[in-house]
Amino acid sequence: MSETVTALGGAHYAGYATITEQPARGMITLRGNLAEVAVKNAATGVAGVDMPDLRECHIVDQRGIAWMSPDELLVMVPHPEVASAVSTIQQTLSGLHSLVVDVSDARALFRIEGSGAREVLAKLCPVDLSPAAFGPGQIRRTRLGHVSAAFWMVDDSAFELVCFRSVAQYAFDLLKTAAEPGGEVGVF
Repeated sequence: MSETVTALGGAHYAGYATITEQPARGMITLRGNLAEVAVKNAATGVAGVDMPDLRECHIVDQRGIAWMSPDELLVMVPHPEVASAVSTIQQTLSGLHSLVVDVSDARALFRIEGSGAREVLAKLCPVDLSPAAFGPGQIRRTRLGHVSAAFWMVDDSAFELVCFRSVAQYAFDLLKTAAEPGGEVGVF
C-alpha cells in the first residue's frame, strides 16, 4: 500500500499567526436529506460526534462532521479509516437517495492559529469574523482570495481551513502573506 502524502509536505509558516498544513484526514462528502434519521445515524456513527446544526462543525481530534449545505455534510475520520467509513455509510443508507464519496485525496487542510488567526482570515475572506459573529464550532464556505474554501473555528485562537488540493500552494501562499509580521491591523 502506498504512503499517503499531503499536497505541500506539511508546509509551515510562523508569522503573527502560524499556518501549518495538517496531516491527511479522511474526508467524505455525504449528500442526502439531513432530516432523515438514517442520514444522521450514518454520519454520527462513523464520526463519533454529534450532528451539527446549520453552519456548525463538530470536531474532536481527526473525527468530525461539518454542515456544508442544506443537503450536504463533510464527514471526517482518520485517513486510514476512510474506506471502511464510506462502506459503512453506504450500507446504512442502502435504499435511500444519497451520495457518499471519499474526497480525502482531493483536499488540503490547513491550521491557522495564534492571536492573529482571526485577522489573517478576515483579510482574505468576505466573512464577518468578529467574535460576536463567529466563534468556536462554526463553519463558513466562502472564498479565500480567488478560490473556494471552507473553514471552522476549533477554539478561541485556531481555525482549520479546507480547500481543493489543486490550489493548496496558492492558499498557503495567501495565508502566509496575510500572516507576515508587520501586517497586523489590530481589528480584533
